[in-house]
Amino acid sequence: MAIQKPSHTFTKIHLKGLRTNCLHILFTLSFTVFINTFNYAQELLKKATVIPAKQIDDKITVRTDSIVDRQVKTIEIDSTRQDSITEDEFLKDIVTYKATDYVAVNQRKQKIYLYNEAIVKYEDMEIKAGVIEIDYSKNLVYAGRLKDSTGYSQKPVFTQGGNVIEPDSIIFNTDTRRALIFNSVTEQSGGTVIAERTKRENDSVYFIGRGKFTTSENIDDPEYYILMNRAKIVPNKKIVTGMSQMYIYDVPTPIAIPFAYFPMSKKQTSGIIFPSFGEDTGNDRGYFLQNGGYYFAISDYFDLAILGDYYTNGSYGFRIDNNYAVRYKFRGNLSFRYENLLNSERGFPDFAQSTIYNFRWSHSQDAKSNPNSRFSASVNLGSSQYYQRSINQLNQSNFLNNTLASSVSYSKTFQGEPQVNVNVTATHSQNTNTESINLTLPTVQASMSRVFPFAPKTGAKKGAIQNINFQVNTRGEYRINTTDSLFGKSEMFDDAIAGMRHSIPLTTNFKVFNHFSVSASANLEETWTLKTIRRFYDPTLDEVITQDVNGFDRFLTYNFSTSIGTTLYGMYNFQKEGKDPKIQAIRHVIRPSLSYSITPAFDQYYETYEVIDADGTTTEEYTRFENSLFGRPTNNFSSSVGLTLGNNFEAKVRDRDSTKTEPKKIFLLNNLNLSTAYDLAADSLNLSPVRVTGGTQILDKKMNINFGMTLDPYALDSNNNKINTFNIDNGGSLFRMTSANLNISYVLSNESFGGGDADDEEDSASAREAARSGGRTDGLFGKTQDFADKRLSDGDRSGDDEEENNEFYNYKMPWSLRLAYAVNYANTRRQNQISSQSLMFSGDIELSPRWSIGASSGYDFLNKGFTFTQLRFERDLLSWRMNFTWVPFSDRSSWNFFIGIRSNLLKDLKYDQRRQPDQRL
Repeated sequence: MAIQKPSHTFTKIHLKGLRTNCLHILFTLSFTVFINTFNYAQELLKKATVIPAKQIDDKITVRTDSIVDRQVKTIEIDSTRQDSITEDEFLKDIVTYKATDYVAVNQRKQKIYLYNEAIVKYEDMEIKAGVIEIDYSKNLVYAGRLKDSTGYSQKPVFTQGGNVIEPDSIIFNTDTRRALIFNSVTEQSGGTVIAERTKRENDSVYFIGRGKFTTSENIDDPEYYILMNRAKIVPNKKIVTGMSQMYIYDVPTPIAIPFAYFPMSKKQTSGIIFPSFGEDTGNDRGYFLQNGGYYFAISDYFDLAILGDYYTNGSYGFRIDNNYAVRYKFRGNLSFRYENLLNSERGFPDFAQSTIYNFRWSHSQDAKSNPNSRFSASVNLGSSQYYQRSINQLNQSNFLNNTLASSVSYSKTFQGEPQVNVNVTATHSQNTNTESINLTLPTVQASMSRVFPFAPKTGAKKGAIQNINFQVNTRGEYRINTTDSLFGKSEMFDDAIAGMRHSIPLTTNFKVFNHFSVSASANLEETWTLKTIRRFYDPTLDEVITQDVNGFDRFLTYNFSTSIGTTLYGMYNFQKEGKDPKIQAIRHVIRPSLSYSITPAFDQYYETYEVIDADGTTTEEYTRFENSLFGRPTNNFSSSVGLTLGNNFEAKVRDRDSTKTEPKKIFLLNNLNLSTAYDLAADSLNLSPVRVTGGTQILDKKMNINFGMTLDPYALDSNNNKINTFNIDNGGSLFRMTSANLNISYVLSNESFGGGDADDEEDSASAREAARSGGRTDGLFGKTQDFADKRLSDGDRSGDDEEENNEFYNYKMPWSLRLAYAVNYANTRRQNQISSQSLMFSGDIELSPRWSIGASSGYDFLNKGFTFTQLRFERDLLSWRMNFTWVPFSDRSSWNFFIGIRSNLLKDLKYDQRRQPDQRL
């Protein structure tokens, strides 16, 4: 027999002999995997002399050796037993046990005792307890706690695989493998089962009496639990109960059910999604059931949820949501929503019916899955009035969106010299106010990488000749302009146009006087079209007739441009000997650029026709390419000089931290750009308006300021039309400001005053949902909140966060505030007015560790009224949560109240009441 010795103090076991005992052998070998180990240890210890020690840590290795072979032979010739013993029934692993105080054997009582921090391990099973007693005469194993002056300690912990049970005591039958467990605590897939008495039938079935099921983190004093008189537990699969009643802080509630079923699977499982119920009084739709349906766990890569709404007046809606993902390849989601809305009742004068829908698709590919090929999709299309009329709470903050956009693209790169890139894209843009829709189905683009025909094979390219390069680009489109009412019908293709453009840009660049960068380019473009026009005057009808001509046609254009630019640096130093001013230096960077471009007139593509009227005969000019997809060729010669001036201002200031020796660099103006042009070939109005744009960040980059203005040098006549006279020559100033805009955004939080950095973007499920719908992620238009839909939950509360909030909470009261101010000025025709001016804000504050409030609103200074306003209240009730949102006024006036359990496991235990916005037709 091989004895494995630990490296420290152990009990010596001296074998005096091993007598063949058939009954003992059969008893030992009849145990299953875990108890066989115990009985082998018992047989050895029965025949051993035990020498107690202060510390014991024994390991006994039981293997199939010569002693076991002799035991098997004895059994085979014993005619009194018919059991067949095979080698597969012997122990297959090392049995390890230890105890801090002692391991003792009582041969008279046939018991083995392990005391204080007792541990027994075999394969995937382990028992830890204060006391373990093995009664091999009755095939029973007892495990219990230690009692000391402070009470009880070292509760048993029984572990098998991934299942963990923590009872006060346990009795285990080694023969039947059944057990009685007292006062056990078991975690099952996010929930906890606390049972006074548990009967273990086998590894996969437990029966409990007077059990409590809760998702509370405080097991000793749970704030709520469901009391189950009787229940059956299949670990990691399900819990089936009889009569069950909810208790809140040990107080019974009237919430009781005759039976219950709790799915406990750790993997995706199909199941019913219970609906919310309520009453819609705002639109007389009556009582409703919302968000009920079924979830299909189709595979590890694909799932599907079908949800529906029903109102007693006949309105209904359904949604199909899908998520899919293949790790390291791609992931995405699909969503289709349809609603058939009825106002009032059939037969009443105010009865109205409308149908709305929305389709969304998002797909992203892992960049490493295929470096030379990529597919992506971002689709958001549907009825133009979907977000305005939808009764779904998810769309509450998106009704202000006036555009829907989609893009589906596939790109392929063909490696080589030169490299070729091909991209196929289908796009969609929709204005929900005008209900106009623009589609490109598809856009095909192909480009060849730049080729340097005169570049040296080795070394850097120098001079204008070696830097000459060209590439070939091709773009083709099939464009459809339609309306919401015609979308999906054959009429939407009536006015569709197609075209293709090929371009070959030829460029070069070089240095002049080592300080000036010069670039020159010539561009050759050929445009193909499948539809042109023919225009003529019909004297019979006395009108101009325009006819469409189907067939291939083309036109060729070209132009030339060049530019020269440099960078100038200026530094003003405030530092003087013996002085250390706050502002130490200011640096000004200027990037001037002078450009020239020339475009000839392509008169060969223009034709004339005569119009005869009462005033005589007039000649009109037109081009047959007027309706070309990529525009018409110009018949005006252009020779233009452009000037661009870029500036930025930086300052070096003394750092507040006295330990830092280097000054701190800050931006005074990130950019200040001026641009204008002068057309040498124009007969009048040669000088273009001056465009000024700029932006900066202040207050530790928490406030962004962007501005712009347009300055026109020409004057207006008495009818407010621009004339070929400079404004200064007409008695005015040098320039007329025709338009201006200013945008300011500010993000502020409690971390702004504590040295932390406020987040630039909200990382929440609500923000992600708003982004998918095309809305704002900063919460200035309100937050998307449907509390009954756990997909919008930010997850369960973190215990670490809770502890951090409780510590010095009055000093660290979390809050955040977002401000956005926008103003636009218009003075093109002397209107001299503010065309729009508004201030929007969104903020949240935690009044206490469990109370938080928030609001999103704004004020329109032009119309003198508040914009969309949303008030939010939230109460953290530990295992529960309570939320209330309220839109107090406007045609979107509504409220939503929710109280329910935080855990996804019991998310259907909730109360959800809401008032929908009134329907506006």
